[in-house]
Amino acid sequence: MKKKVKVVAAVIENNQEEVLCALRAHDMSIPNKWEFPGGKVEEGENLQQALEREIQEELRCDIKAENVIYDHTHEYDSFIINLIALEANIVSGTPVATEHAKLIWLPKENLDSVIWAPADIPAVETLIKQTERAHS
Repeated sequence: MKKKVKVVAAVIENNQEEVLCALRAHDMSIPNKWEFPGGKVEEGENLQQALEREIQEELRCDIKAENVIYDHTHEYDSFIINLIALEANIVSGTPVATEHAKLIWLPKENLDSVIWAPADIPAVETLIKQTERAHS
């Protein structure tokens, strides 16, 4: 039976309606693919606490995690990931890539211009659709 992992991901926007995207390093699983930054939910943490801790560890900045915007389960070859994307805002600091190869801010309508990790794709599609609806 495959291991199931519960993961939270931050959809962090800046005031230009751009979203923070993180490129997985070549030594990570699913290398050289883009993702929303985040990580595993630890025992006893709620989703917001887990995300705030992970972003502090990974990006060296403080966020306020808000509402769940997407909850999706994706099956990879060796494990199953339950990816829960949450809206988040930076409270203090500037994101720094300590584990990822690169960080970029992308306009929501251009999120499909990079190659995403498969588990993140449904959240990306949801954000693009929301943006299209807001602008129509």
